[in-house]
Amino acid sequence: MASSQCCENPPTLNPAGGAGKVVDSFGGLKAYVAGPEDSKAAVVLVADVFGFEAPNLRKIADKVALSGYFVVVPDLFHGDPYVPENAERPLPEWLKLHTPEKGFEDAKPVIAALKEKGVSAVGAAGYCWGAKVVVELAKAKEIQAAVLLHPSFVSVDDIKEVKCPISVLGAEIDKMSPPELVKQFEQVLSANSGVGHFVKIFPGVSHGWSVRYSEDDAAAVKSAEEARADMIDWFNKSLK
Repeated sequence: MASSQCCENPPTLNPAGGAGKVVDSFGGLKAYVAGPEDSKAAVVLVADVFGFEAPNLRKIADKVALSGYFVVVPDLFHGDPYVPENAERPLPEWLKLHTPEKGFEDAKPVIAALKEKGVSAVGAAGYCWGAKVVVELAKAKEIQAAVLLHPSFVSVDDIKEVKCPISVLGAEIDKMSPPELVKQFEQVLSANSGVGHFVKIFPGVSHGWSVRYSEDDAAAVKSAEEARADMIDWFNKSLK
């Protein structure tokens, strides 16, 4: 069940934000793209319930692109992100239309489009809802590296089936993936010698911290930047 933490600190969406560009169709989906289009390594960022127009998410995409990756942030919600102000459609109702399983199916053509471009290594990072999409991609051998940030809906059984190097970046204050669950993830990964892993729990932060921080909160920005650096380090180790 989705927690209210999924919806805290909602972003003000900006369809024109970011240093990259929006394309009408990438693997059949509208997407924000950034970075060198001829790169042999790509990263797919999968949004939380607020979708691909979130300004902080696009800033993260731009930073990842500066490390030499072609970055794609697909609109897996088809123009229909969760809107907290819509009292007629609370999160449980919205989730019936936008399941992570459907997101996984929609993401596969995005991966295929990257490979058609000549990309040889694809990593994916998912935030909250998006982490479940990414773990499904990792289970299906669709990607070469995965990062889950304050994941939602991800189970120990999911982690047991991961087929690629994976990093899990959790929050100390998180009802969706509490530290106890993240530690279970680490135990499972440690027992699976065939899968490289990095697990970290960030102290003093809440679910959503890495992408829904306030620019005015210096401590929050610092923790978010640390998470972004850890994510890029993981991709550098796993994709290059």
